[in-house]
Amino acid sequence: MVKGAIQKLIEQVAKEHDLPERIVERALKNAIAIAIKKDKKIRDGLEVDFTDEGIKVYVIRRKGNKKIRFPLDISPEDVNRIAAYAAKEEFLREIEKAEQERGFLEFKELEGEVVYGIVRKVLENGDVIVDLGRIDSILPRREQLPGEQYKTGDKVKALLLEVKKVRGEPLLILSRTHPNFLRKLIEHEVPEIQEGLIEIKSVARIPGERAKVAVDSKEMKMDPVGIVVGLKGMRIQRVSEELGGEKIDVIRWSDDIAELIRRALAPSHPQKIKLFTYEKRAEVAVPEEELSLAIGKRGINVKLASKLTGWHIDVLSTKDFEKLEELRQKQNERQDSEA
Repeated sequence: MVKGAIQKLIEQVAKEHDLPERIVERALKNAIAIAIKKDKKIRDGLEVDFTDEGIKVYVIRRKGNKKIRFPLDISPEDVNRIAAYAAKEEFLREIEKAEQERGFLEFKELEGEVVYGIVRKVLENGDVIVDLGRIDSILPRREQLPGEQYKTGDKVKALLLEVKKVRGEPLLILSRTHPNFLRKLIEHEVPEIQEGLIEIKSVARIPGERAKVAVDSKEMKMDPVGIVVGLKGMRIQRVSEELGGEKIDVIRWSDDIAELIRRALAPSHPQKIKLFTYEKRAEVAVPEEELSLAIGKRGINVKLASKLTGWHIDVLSTKDFEKLEELRQKQNERQDSEA
């Protein structure tokens, strides 16, 4: 029986490639249809059915929204000859496509999670091809930490940033610079986050240099900063090592934006904060001797504090802050007198 023999082939291939039988059957039908179209130079769509009498081939044409099937004028001998060729050539390509598609769907579900892979190739532009097991991915140069060097065979841990298709081909993009990579690493390192006792409220990074993370706990007695940092700083140190020594500041979240900005500007000690809510901007006064500390080298500290809070922060010395306040007050008084 033809159908029985084909079914056995489908079962065997499905087992060998760890694929569902329906996908293998569809791949075989596609392979036979492609081979017949090539052999007979047919442009119309074809459909293939497996029956007890043999392999049946139909031409597909559309009339409006209606699909019409016509039996293809082809001898059983021709079908069997072409099918035998297709089973060896086109079928392998179709199975490879099916495996890729399954891999794509599996990894689509993992989008936004941390994945592990092995470097398969380093391209001339610095992009790295990473084998994730069932499918290849790319770690672009722009998503690598500064100074990172890879060679074939290296192990890679990264965030699965995006899973999409480009011209029908799967494209998986990895990142080691995205703030969510740091977030996921901390979540993995701190069981209390996984248990829902502690929450990461905000993350800001300058990859490879420094990061700030704001955390909160549902229980007032719990110290979320101490728990995330870990005993002797071991938890956050392990995360830092994965990121090439990136320095990570952990602060406690506050719903009071002025207090959050104050904490975000650590290690400096802001004395006064003026909020301009409409502009989502804050002016912060720090002691003269802490001005460079608050701003940070190349402006990194204040830049991260702005990213973490979502507010633009202008840092001034206490003296300049007070001068600016005096000027505003005089200007307001002048406007009032003119009115």
